Amino acid sequence: MAEISAAQVKDLRDKTGAGMMDCKNALIEAGGNYDTALENLRKQGIVKAEKKSGRSTKQGLVQIAGENKSAAVVEVLCETDFVAKNDKFKEYVTALATKALKFNGEGDTSAGIQEMEKATLAGMIATIGENMQIRRCAKWVSKHGICSSYIHLGGKLGVMIDVSGENLNDVALKDICMHIAAFRPTYISPDDVPAQLIEKEKEIAASQVDAGKKPKEVVEKILSGKIAKWFTEVCLMKQPWLRDDKLSVEKANPGIKIHRFLRWETGEEI
Repeated sequence: MAEISAAQVKDLRDKTGAGMMDCKNALIEAGGNYDTALENLRKQGIVKAEKKSGRSTKQGLVQIAGENKSAAVVEVLCETDFVAKNDKFKEYVTALATKALKFNGEGDTSAGIQEMEKATLAGMIATIGENMQIRRCAKWVSKHGICSSYIHLGGKLGVMIDVSGENLNDVALKDICMHIAAFRPTYISPDDVPAQLIEKEKEIAASQVDAGKKPKEVVEKILSGKIAKWFTEVCLMKQPWLRDDKLSVEKANPGIKIHRFLRWETGEEI
């Protein structure tokens, strides 16, 4: 039997993050061969990761990399908030966002990133001891202007926007991202709301109006007002501005056109 030194065990542990006894046993089984021991630990790690794959993942982080012409966002989930705050986990999510930025694709890149990261994620699961999931990834390349982003609550929430126009300074872009984080818009403007959804909202509004006792033109005016009010709730550009609720987002940010936005919160329903 090969003599296994404490230094060898420590070196393998530093490399893999596996337990001391796991590292020692792997070295013994490999006859002291470091590469073989490392390979065996990785194989064992994948087995361990598969055993954990059914466990619930509700915590995690959102991270964004890049700005200017392109940006990428990732959401990685884990089982506990304790692991979400773990430095190794945070470093992995940050590195994954950078990989996602370099990934050859645009739009929803979840499937490609998930496939690319299978082995690495299995290693992370084995090292940290919790199930993890790369839930979703997206990459944007702006055709009209630039991308900007904002991370809130240490990675619990992320916002990414694709904008063009005048006054695209860092403060204005951050304020728009912060507004999206706070007010949760669904659409950019009324033009983006599906017609069938507007009709459904009109039906709901009409059911709240006693039309039989009012002239038709009065009813129509009331319904128009209710729909306009609804737009201020679901449409970004019509919402009361974060910094001054007497102004809408569009009036507070003249010359800025928002082409798309996303708001991801860890563990939310999608």
